[in-house]
Amino acid sequence: MSENFGRVGVLYGGCSAEREVSLMSGQGVHAALTSVGIDAHLFDPGKQSLVDLANAGFDRVFIALHGRYGEDGTLQGALELLQLPYTGSGPLASSLAMDKIMTKRVWLEQNLPTPGFAILTESSDLDEVVAAIGLPLIIKPPHEGSTLGVTKVGKLEELSAAYRLAARYDAEILAERFISGRELTVPVLGKGKSARALPIVEIVAPQGNYDYEHKYVSNDTQYVCPAKLDTALTREIMTLAERAYVALGCEGWGRADFMLDADDRPWLLEMNTSPGMTSHSLVPMGAKAAGMSYVDLCVTILASASCKVLAPPAA
Repeated sequence: MSENFGRVGVLYGGCSAEREVSLMSGQGVHAALTSVGIDAHLFDPGKQSLVDLANAGFDRVFIALHGRYGEDGTLQGALELLQLPYTGSGPLASSLAMDKIMTKRVWLEQNLPTPGFAILTESSDLDEVVAAIGLPLIIKPPHEGSTLGVTKVGKLEELSAAYRLAARYDAEILAERFISGRELTVPVLGKGKSARALPIVEIVAPQGNYDYEHKYVSNDTQYVCPAKLDTALTREIMTLAERAYVALGCEGWGRADFMLDADDRPWLLEMNTSPGMTSHSLVPMGAKAAGMSYVDLCVTILASASCKVLAPPAA
């Protein structure tokens, strides 16, 4: 197997606010790949330069980075310039999916269901925002993941503090209508017409609070996979996940997050183009339910590594 893939770099760590999660993801991926004889090596762009990456002699890389400078298209653009095949989506899809506001705009243009929203800045009239969206609502920095800077706002007087927290991460902030219901996520593998959703995972967090602690640290959160939904609704949600993934131009792998309201209407929240691969992570759960081991999942993703932008013609 090592002969098929050559020398493989597992990019992990990085310099985003999600560095600690990425370190865990990368270590898991590295252990999985080496367990089947792949010549895999950990590489931390947070401590090593692009020059080091160019000189590392990798034949392809597995991106296990989360957040800025790893999942947002910037690194993908550098890898295109280096002509170094990599896992996951290309620069444009990565950039779009990392920006929750642009993601929602694309989905709305494609008639995909996503909660109503407004964009907050320092000059926003918060009364107008509440009047337009209603309460409760969710305040998010649009370029972060792992629930960093996210607040549920139930009263107008809580909105200013929630905005200030989110503004630590971004200049423009997403205010989104809160959907009460069941929290679901759907892993997706492939590209274009070959994209296929894996079994749906339902997340049952204490008091519905799926924050950083309940994602990565505690064992209090329960996961149900496949989610207990009727056949027609399951197919509807999986199809929506595939459509949402393709609409953004994603490829390789990803994960679509949903809320299912009390009327069993699914609402798309966001798309992750480099999802977590830790012991608590959701894509491996969906893969396991589809009969794919963690190792098989890592190898399948690695096999899809490619450059997405056409190389310039030779001089």
